[in-house]
Amino acid sequence: MIYALIAFGYSLTFSTSRTINFSLGNLLMLGGVVGFSLAVDMASGQSLGRPFLVPLIGVLIAGTLAGSLVYKTAVQPSLRTKTDFTWVLATLAFGIILKNAVEQIWSTGDFRLPSPLGDSVVHLGSIGFYPQEVLIIIVSLLLMTAVELIRSKTIWGKAVQAVSEDPATASLMGINPQGVVHLAYILSAVIAAIGGLLIAPLTFVSASMGTAIGIKAYAAAIIGGLESGLGIVVGGLILGLGEVFTARYLSTGYKDTPGFVLLILIILVRPSGLFGRTKAKKV
Repeated sequence: MIYALIAFGYSLTFSTSRTINFSLGNLLMLGGVVGFSLAVDMASGQSLGRPFLVPLIGVLIAGTLAGSLVYKTAVQPSLRTKTDFTWVLATLAFGIILKNAVEQIWSTGDFRLPSPLGDSVVHLGSIGFYPQEVLIIIVSLLLMTAVELIRSKTIWGKAVQAVSEDPATASLMGINPQGVVHLAYILSAVIAAIGGLLIAPLTFVSASMGTAIGIKAYAAAIIGGLESGLGIVVGGLILGLGEVFTARYLSTGYKDTPGFVLLILIILVRPSGLFGRTKAKKV
C-alpha cells in the first residue's frame, strides 16, 4: 500500500502536466525524518511525550513547503520554456540535494520511531500483524479515495482534466494551468510525506529510507497504469505481494526480481500499464 500511495503521487503530477516528481522517494524520507524529530529525542531515543497530532502537522507543513519548492525550482522553469524532459533531471537533483541536506544537518544514522498504536504484535488466529500495518492500509486507501473523488467530482478535478488535455485552451477558459500543476505537486509531496510517517515505525528512519521505495513505487505506477487510480493500487499490491511471496518461498535475495521482471514484460506488451489507456495521436 505504501508503493501504491507513492505511485499515486506520481500519477497526480503526470495527470496535470505530463511530468513526474522523481523526488517523491526522498520526500517520503523527509516525512519520516520530520515525524521522528518531533516525536523522539535523538540523543536518548526516548519519546518526547507529544500527541501524535504534533508530528503529523509538522509532516503536513514540511510536505507542503517541499512540494511547492520542487515545483518552483525544478518543474516550473521547464514548463515555462517548454523544454522536454529537463524536469526529469531537475526533480532527481532536488531529491539528491534534499537527501544530502538531511545527512549533513540531521544524521546519517538509522533511528527507530515508535508506533502511536504500540509495537506489540496482534494475533488473529494463526495470523500475526502490527497495528501500524492496518493503519497504513486504512490511511492509504482513504487518501487515494479522497483524491480520486476530488478529481472526479469537483471543479478542481475538472480543471485537472482540462489542463491535462490542453493547457492553452484551459487558460482561455479561465483556468490557471500553473496553479493547477503547482497544487498537484504540493498534494503529491504531502502524500509522500504522510507515507514516510506511516512506514517509519515499521522501518528505521534514515536519510536513505525513501530511495528504494521511490523506485519501486514508480515501477508499481507503470505496472498498473499511471493514469488509473485502480491500476496504481493493483500495481502496488502486485509488487508488494510478489516481494513477500518470493522472500517466503524462494529467498530474500530474489524478492525484488519478480516485480521488475513483470515491469519489463508489461513495458514490452502493454506500455500504458494493465489499466492504462492508449491514446491515439492525430498526425
